[in-house]
Amino acid sequence: MIAIEKANRLKQLPPYLFAELDRKKAEVEARGIDVIDLGVGDPDQPTPQNIIDKLTEAAQNPGHHRYPSYSGLNDFREAVSRWYKKRAGVDLDPLKEVVSLIGSKEGIAHIPLAFINPGDVVLVPSPAYPVYKISTLFAGGTPYEMPLLKENDFLPDLDAIRGDMLAKAKMMFLNYPNNPTAGLATEDFFKRVVAFADKHNILICHDFAYSEMAFDGYNPPSFLETPGAMEVGMEFHSLSKTYNMTGWRIGFAAGNGEIISGLGQIKSNIDSGIFEAIQVAGIEAMREDAAWLDKMQSLYAERRDVLMVGLQKMGIQARSPKATFYVWAEVPKGYDSSGFAGHLLENAGIVSTPGNGFGDPGEGYFRMALTVSKERIQEAVDRMAEVGF
Repeated sequence: MIAIEKANRLKQLPPYLFAELDRKKAEVEARGIDVIDLGVGDPDQPTPQNIIDKLTEAAQNPGHHRYPSYSGLNDFREAVSRWYKKRAGVDLDPLKEVVSLIGSKEGIAHIPLAFINPGDVVLVPSPAYPVYKISTLFAGGTPYEMPLLKENDFLPDLDAIRGDMLAKAKMMFLNYPNNPTAGLATEDFFKRVVAFADKHNILICHDFAYSEMAFDGYNPPSFLETPGAMEVGMEFHSLSKTYNMTGWRIGFAAGNGEIISGLGQIKSNIDSGIFEAIQVAGIEAMREDAAWLDKMQSLYAERRDVLMVGLQKMGIQARSPKATFYVWAEVPKGYDSSGFAGHLLENAGIVSTPGNGFGDPGEGYFRMALTVSKERIQEAVDRMAEVGF
């Protein structure tokens, strides 16, 4: 029998955060406990019926049964361009400045392979979606964490980046509206990012996945609408959150043509594109009118308000989010992040995500997702009050 040894790139990784949450949840459920899962942000509402119908129709077309283009159907990329023009006033060349993705996670995981050599530094926010750091490590790069702190409104302090790391930096990941903190980027901040990238020759990769999950009249800005952004960066987006299509695995990247071309080269050597019938359904999704967004935004805002009222009554500190479907809350005194999340799971049957699982600056926080009904959120609040802390 051969000795099987995993590659060093796997040995240096911690357990994937959400896989570990699933494991712990299964252990508690096996004891017969009714678990309320506020951990992973997976929309609980179904995909709109017209999108499903369009997929069913497109799947009957034999022309969609062959290998797709890695870069995506021209019609899909044109739909993305129209969406950007309507959403942010950004003009894109659909053939050169847009590429389809098998979900935005896939693009985030692959883009360092196109631009990062061993020894290059990638500036990653922390706490953050773990894939920014993991994709850097897989490409042989060195992640340098930019802390997202409450006192800075969960924006990175660009002036605090160490000079020796800045000299080696080739790429920066950003994500606004932010997961997990629900922090927001201002137009002024994006302008400073563009100037910073231009000065230091750094490629900007902005994750815009939560752009349409916004409340109270707030409209999150796209990085690409910032003057000069197309010269220094690109943006990832996904249909997953907006249209309840997480399982469909469809998204896109848009921005600087050379950056998009580099990502496309990686994709053409790794995957074979998205099933064309799903892309046709994606085109249908991006035709959705404002009524759909109003419905979903109102749903999450209602859930947010139920959770915020409950947390405030218990004395738990949290900012009411104006975007994303996450609440980023401070753990009560006497607990650390993992300890409090463990307490909620073991004693109240509630899955939350410990803040330190997103990076060391997340210590002292926990995240709750608004992806269950308001009745279940109220039940979670009641359970928390009952078990105390």
